[in-house]
Amino acid sequence: MQNRILSSGIKNHIGKEVLMQGWLHKKRLLGGLVFILLRDRGGVTQVLIEDKDEAQKLDGLQLGTVLEITGTVVAEERAPEGTEIHSPKITIMLPVTETSPIEIDKPLSHKSENLDTLFEYRVVGVRNINEGKVFKIRSALNRYIREFLHKNEFVEIQTPKILAGATEGGAEVFKFDYFGKEATLAQSPQFYKQIMVGAFERVFEIGPTFRAEPSTTSRHVSEITMLDIEMGFIESHDDVLKMTENLVFNVLNRVYEEHAEELKSLNAPELVLKASFPRYTLKTIHEMYTKATGINTVGEKDMRPEEEKWICDYSKKENECEAIFVTEFPVESMKFYHMINPKDPTTVCWADLLFRGLEIATCPMREHHYDKLVVQMKKAGIDPEHPGYKYYLQAFKFGLPPHGGFGFGIDRLVEKTIGLENVKEAILFPRDMNRLTP
Repeated sequence: MQNRILSSGIKNHIGKEVLMQGWLHKKRLLGGLVFILLRDRGGVTQVLIEDKDEAQKLDGLQLGTVLEITGTVVAEERAPEGTEIHSPKITIMLPVTETSPIEIDKPLSHKSENLDTLFEYRVVGVRNINEGKVFKIRSALNRYIREFLHKNEFVEIQTPKILAGATEGGAEVFKFDYFGKEATLAQSPQFYKQIMVGAFERVFEIGPTFRAEPSTTSRHVSEITMLDIEMGFIESHDDVLKMTENLVFNVLNRVYEEHAEELKSLNAPELVLKASFPRYTLKTIHEMYTKATGINTVGEKDMRPEEEKWICDYSKKENECEAIFVTEFPVESMKFYHMINPKDPTTVCWADLLFRGLEIATCPMREHHYDKLVVQMKKAGIDPEHPGYKYYLQAFKFGLPPHGGFGFGIDRLVEKTIGLENVKEAILFPRDMNRLTP
């Protein structure tokens, strides 16, 4: 059997006959000649059909028809990849006679009013060349993250997503019946990754988490893909921040170098990044923002979305870096497992990573002393004797070193890397309050 050649490789076969298989991606008439684009995983190839009998084989067939084509590769600078197929012999592997609900051979609108249509027909729309690039870049980002973490001796783990209770408390969890018992979907792998520090020192997971947030904003979804890491034997919170910025700097620069053409075709913004990210305290940002805009946020316990955008724009202009750390969050906002800042007990060893105006990661140091952790749990209204915390606390009883890590939004990273306006655009099949299909 003749070996199949992909679109990405036909330039190496000029003057030779090749076998190609793929989908009918576009069909047009020009001066009495029939041109089609054949799409496969390597891209698209232009095919010139001059033989009327061969052209008739496509009569009544729609985009998406699965084809096998044998023909000669000819240099043609006006065609994709600078080549096209001549004298083709066409075999219809699977005919499609229904018209596509959306035009996959043309750019798809990502305006807010068109997003529902985009997601409703995602099954077909992702066959659009530009739509496909979004998820190829997403795949590359995940791969680069894994390669960086493996190089830094992190062990990849997989933790349960069906839990007996909410990991971090709160009402924003999905509850369901589990063989007569109440269970929840995991909000994060928080407890498990801390536990595993006691075995492997450095661990990470890329997986789904679930938040029952009644929100339809451009920032929130119900099913999120998160990168979670945890690292032991750290000297200070600074170790966590340095690992975070090293990963982000490495991954973003690599994707911009190795996928430059795809990012350019998607109109992605130019990357403005330094190896060391600027750091601003939350208090300082509130004061700067208040002075610059006249909108008073001084004393607030977190940042407003408009503040996140403002400080990233400021840093891009003043520091030539569009990623920043926001540090020294107030102790009133802490989770029970956070470490109170030993230098300032009114703040916590916790920082947020912002990139292009959006929070991408939360990067705290944990309290690793068992007695202190129990005190903080009780202060937060959590019963340390509750069965749901039994195994978590076991890890601390039997020795956990100083440790910290982060929860990092993969969906948001993809969104901001490409320059999309809504996090849902970066997710193949997004889930929110209004969408449970496809």
